Amino acid sequence: MADDTKKPNPVDIHVGARVRLRRTMLGTSQEKLGEALGVTFQQVQKYEKGTNRVGASRLQKIAEVLDVPVAFFFEGYKGDAPAHGHGPGMREADAEFVEDFSVSPETLQLNRAFARVQDPTVRRRILDLVRSLADAEAGEASSKTR
Repeated sequence: MADDTKKPNPVDIHVGARVRLRRTMLGTSQEKLGEALGVTFQQVQKYEKGTNRVGASRLQKIAEVLDVPVAFFFEGYKGDAPAHGHGPGMREADAEFVEDFSVSPETLQLNRAFARVQDPTVRRRILDLVRSLADAEAGEASSKTR
């Protein structure tokens, strides 16, 4: 049971991944974010990995520095509290995906370019294209394993 206390909480992992996503979207380094928060870049790393929990006041400051509402850091998280109408808890694989997603240079380039597209119809077509490419690639991968 001692091992469970050392594992980051899925909420902390998700919040940290969202901090990293927003920071990298803005092109800000961990060092610059740390300076703005009055902490070291190592502390920012720990927040982003979910190793260290971000307190409420610190999360508010991060939101101000990264110019997003606090709710941004919880977007996409599916908690494990059925009383609140949420589905099953976030699996570790989901948390890793969010973290990997925010790290990819290609993802950041795609996101920045996509954000510059103003026409909603073009944006929808780009999304459809990416989805169809991903589906085709997944289909090829599954046919190779058969």
